[in-house]
Amino acid sequence: MNTTKVKRRVGKYELGRTIGEGTFAKVKFARNVETGEPVAIKILDKEKVLKHKLVEQIKREIATMKLIKHPNVVRIYEVMGSKTKIFIVLEFVTGGELFDKIANHGRMREDEARRYFQQLINAVDYCHSRGVYHRDLKDDGLFHTTCGTPNYVAPEVLNDRGYDGATADLWSCGVILFVLLAGYLPFEDSNLMILYNKISAADFTCPPWLSFGAMRLLARILDPNPMTRITIPEILEDDWFKKGYKPPVFEEKYETSLDDVDAVFKDAEEHHVTEKKEEQPTTMNAFELISMSKGLDLGNLFDTQQEFKRETRFTSTCPANEIVSKIEEAAKPLGFDVQKKNYKMRLENVKAGRKGNLKVATEVFQVAPSLHMVEVRKAKGDTLEFHKFYKNLSNSLKDVVWIPEEDVKDQAAQSKNT
Repeated sequence: MNTTKVKRRVGKYELGRTIGEGTFAKVKFARNVETGEPVAIKILDKEKVLKHKLVEQIKREIATMKLIKHPNVVRIYEVMGSKTKIFIVLEFVTGGELFDKIANHGRMREDEARRYFQQLINAVDYCHSRGVYHRDLKDDGLFHTTCGTPNYVAPEVLNDRGYDGATADLWSCGVILFVLLAGYLPFEDSNLMILYNKISAADFTCPPWLSFGAMRLLARILDPNPMTRITIPEILEDDWFKKGYKPPVFEEKYETSLDDVDAVFKDAEEHHVTEKKEEQPTTMNAFELISMSKGLDLGNLFDTQQEFKRETRFTSTCPANEIVSKIEEAAKPLGFDVQKKNYKMRLENVKAGRKGNLKVATEVFQVAPSLHMVEVRKAKGDTLEFHKFYKNLSNSLKDVVWIPEEDVKDQAAQSKNT
């Protein structure tokens, strides 16, 4: 029997898999059906936004993003609203989290770290020129803590004695540069007071493998006194920074409208975008598969031993509803509550771990008529606990996971040799 599959549509965008989520929003991969262009759509729940009095903050953040048009900053294309949701359409950026790269492969070589740092300084310099300051620059990933990210925050911000946004941002850039070069944080302690003291005194030690030029620049950026801290014009003149430096070329003059920002918060029907709900597992096209892979090598998508930090995937030839049932059967004995909706599941550990209750999101995608891909993502909690959970889950799903024929032969040959 041939059943027609309806994907979820928001206006002219076809929604795909979830690529990130937070307390008030989730981000989905999407495609403009008119142009075929891939985008990322941030979806916020209007009720939550109103309940937590976040309307003005979100309006300000959207308006700020619209001011920024730079090759090293994620672009915002448009904002839409339905009766219950706010949709922010963003540029889709491949490559994943920068610090996942460090977590999986270790620190970077100096020339590679310098390239990333040059792009970061360019972007921050541009934002500052438009009157936009961040004050807590970081990558929402590897080093995220339950109390925010004090590890990246300038001493004057922590001490709350009044500060300049530009110099505070530069401190955060210095912490990021240190992590790229060293592979770990310059200021780290499980005791918050000790951590604050280390940051206030700029109590850090450069690893011995750094060049003198890199050490000198770090010392000038991670200066606890904002009055004597290096400035962006001075960084641009630094010998270590200047090596192989190519400023970005882009068009600065462009028109921007904030009409859609106000429209999304109005409840008039004419401002609402149409939504269509999905009824079957989302079909994944070739572009989406490629966008999830390392380079253009699709092989890693079907490798159950792949490196992962906060998400991983496996493929299965079982029917979608059977996969969902098997995951539920495997998760419950591990102490997880299971919520199901269509072909998505939310698993929550009833017992709180090191960083609260571990929450795991899973979704089944159709890759071909008889082949599904299952994504397993950490939505909340400790990454190491997620790794442990996935290992236990994998052991229970051995009859569900598809293994390519050549891998089966390799496994058989290995067992003969042993």
